Amino acid sequence: MVVFTDGKPDRKEYRKYKVRTVQGPDDYETMREVVRRRYERVLKEGLAMPDLIVIDGGRGHIAAAIDVLENELGLHVPVCGLAKDSKHKTAQSLMGDPAEVVPIPRDSQEFYLLQRIQEEVHRFAITFHRETRAKSMVASQLDSIPGIGEKRRKALLKHFGSLKKIKEAEVADFRPLGIGEKLALQILTALNGPDEESANPEEAEAAGADA
Repeated sequence: MVVFTDGKPDRKEYRKYKVRTVQGPDDYETMREVVRRRYERVLKEGLAMPDLIVIDGGRGHIAAAIDVLENELGLHVPVCGLAKDSKHKTAQSLMGDPAEVVPIPRDSQEFYLLQRIQEEVHRFAITFHRETRAKSMVASQLDSIPGIGEKRRKALLKHFGSLKKIKEAEVADFRPLGIGEKLALQILTALNGPDEESANPEEAEAAGADA
């Protein structure tokens, strides 16, 4: 979710949502959950209501959002949707229930603002997905090592700060975590590969000099 205030991105108000209740790909139910969670919190905390809720989607997405807002939460906030063309560009704005096209000139400042909002939410979502995927890959690499459970994985990442730092660590660096030499070597071998760990230090230094 992105927020624009007076036509400008208000990044401190952006929010990320991990879907909790929807199994599998279901855009409409996902929209319902996120809208519900957002505006239940707005009501609970007495936050300011927006002038307009912009939905990234067409008629089905708009209907799902309006259903939650009006029928579940008793809120009546204007909702519009942004549909894309075959080239994935913002094509038109839709509003109402059932939603109808709002004729906004494509060269107008209003259309440009809506286009910026749609592009910004896509940028923000892609960044979120990449971060989530990267964390998942880190977790799977550590989880595959015998002797490393969830508790130790979290402790390792907290202590070293990143997978890269763990890979670069010395055996002695693991001692503060209560990890002995044997397990430390297993971790380094698993992350760096057996060749890097088993290589003779003098050979490795020579190889580095030749590179």
